[in-house]
Amino acid sequence: MTTEASAELSNWAGNYRYSATVVHHPETLDELRRLAATLPSLRALGTRHTFTGIGDAEQLVALDRLAAAAEIAIDRERMTVTVGPAVTYAQLAEELEAAGLALSNMASLPHISVIGAVITGTHGSGDALGNLATSVRALRLVTSTGDLVEIGEDDPRLPGAVVNLGAIGIVTHLTVAVERSYQLWQRVYVGLEWDQLAQNLDAITTAGRSVSVFHRFGERAREVWVKGDAGAPQPASLFGAQAATEPRNPVPGVDPSYSTDQLGVPGPWCDRLPHFRAGFRPSAGEEIQSEWFVAREDGIAALTALREQLATRLRPILYVAETRTIAADELWLSPQHQRDSIGLHFTWHREPAAVSEMCAEVERVLAPFSPRPHWGKVFEQGAATIASRYPRLADFDALRNELDPRGAFTNAWLLQQLLPDASHPAV
Repeated sequence: MTTEASAELSNWAGNYRYSATVVHHPETLDELRRLAATLPSLRALGTRHTFTGIGDAEQLVALDRLAAAAEIAIDRERMTVTVGPAVTYAQLAEELEAAGLALSNMASLPHISVIGAVITGTHGSGDALGNLATSVRALRLVTSTGDLVEIGEDDPRLPGAVVNLGAIGIVTHLTVAVERSYQLWQRVYVGLEWDQLAQNLDAITTAGRSVSVFHRFGERAREVWVKGDAGAPQPASLFGAQAATEPRNPVPGVDPSYSTDQLGVPGPWCDRLPHFRAGFRPSAGEEIQSEWFVAREDGIAALTALREQLATRLRPILYVAETRTIAADELWLSPQHQRDSIGLHFTWHREPAAVSEMCAEVERVLAPFSPRPHWGKVFEQGAATIASRYPRLADFDALRNELDPRGAFTNAWLLQQLLPDASHPAV
């Protein structure tokens, strides 16, 4: 095992600098278990595609040198795949496609780690598709007592352990469901009017397996990205929005070659479900992201309220906004818990003070719709507000205390954003 200073360590976007003093690199499971059992405050370090202190602690543990870090084990009989802690969605997708298998859903960015995406409730888009955590069938983690715990499909703790925010232990393996490989086409429709979106929301979001609306709160929605099953109809227009004749990038002004293939040409699922190619720096780079989720039936009203009250103030610090749908689930800390949802995503310029101020304004406007934030992105809501929106929070807190009796994984972010009453010697 090696240990190195973590000075100047920041997240992917460069807007958050970690306060941790060192990063440990265990090479064996036994080394990881000893660290977990002895360090007073620790967190696992992943691909760092979060925008806050959610993954920070006094000391960090990187799992990229573990023997099983890059493990991808396919079980065709059970139609599952088990991945190690360093596996990204890009790596997993390549392996599955080569084996004739697929995931049902992916996020916009394939660069992120599978485990990190799952435990923060990251998602893609689709009326019938839940967030990425809904595909999990089992997980293995190291607790703060150094124990190795497996939580399987029949374990009643699994719905609470999947979206865990890093608060119950260090996940070393994750097992997710797979299906047979399939092909998709992708088309971008340009110039959708707001009234057409409001009047035809259901028809638009069912135009493909996955649908995203990109805009900047202007006179009309900028683009609708539709990812449809091969063989499904590809209309020349979508409620007045015209099919683009050249490739596009979701972020205005960014090279479209960074985006996945469009123009209706069918191809492998893994080359169409994400918005961005794995081989390029994702999205806009120097940015901050925020996202809130409201009930699907409130989606148009929430979007209208933001447009009417904040549009002119949003645009100067906004690269692009994305509106998409996610199916309900039963995961305790999922932002889609028992609620079909519409996600309201913001990709901001990297201006932390202005973004913080605008996030507070967005939350003020969305307050009547009980918004739930994306755990890995920037938001201003505190624990008192958020806790009231998660009916299984007490159950999660009990699970956290069971698996982390030392409080080693309870960091400052968790206390501020979710668990104001938690008290542990390590904090």
